[in-house]
Amino acid sequence: MSTELPVVAELEAQEARLVLSHFTHDDAWALGSLLVGLARGRHAPVAIDIRRGAQQLFHCALPGSTADNTAWIDRKRRVVERYGAASLLVGARFRAKGTTFEESSRLDPNLYAAHGGSFPIAVEGAGIIGAATVSGLPQAEDHALVVEALERLRS
Repeated sequence: MSTELPVVAELEAQEARLVLSHFTHDDAWALGSLLVGLARGRHAPVAIDIRRGAQQLFHCALPGSTADNTAWIDRKRRVVERYGAASLLVGARFRAKGTTFEESSRLDPNLYAAHGGSFPIAVEGAGIIGAATVSGLPQAEDHALVVEALERLRS
């Protein structure tokens, strides 16, 4: 996987493409299982979290992940909840303006992190209803893992 950060237009296209027709508890399990399978196949030391609203529907911490990864999950997910966009996209939008999220968002960096790895779960006709988040790899790889799993879930 590439660690190069995607540009804003590419990230926005991913979000537009990855809108689901529905998202049930079973879908959360399927998405989480896809993420676990992909991560295990790559020996990726990640933690995985899937939420619908405030409800955690799936969580898994694979070997090599730490409690710090769970803290990163929370910080990245809060960015998705606040901005309604992937955490990597939010960071990219700030960088495109010549600044950083940390410098310009005026949000507590202990609570919010615009680093890649949290992606909005959007449903047709409902909008964003949750987030799928991965932490443990470089941010572009965390993001790419979630995107790959969502693409497989849609097919």
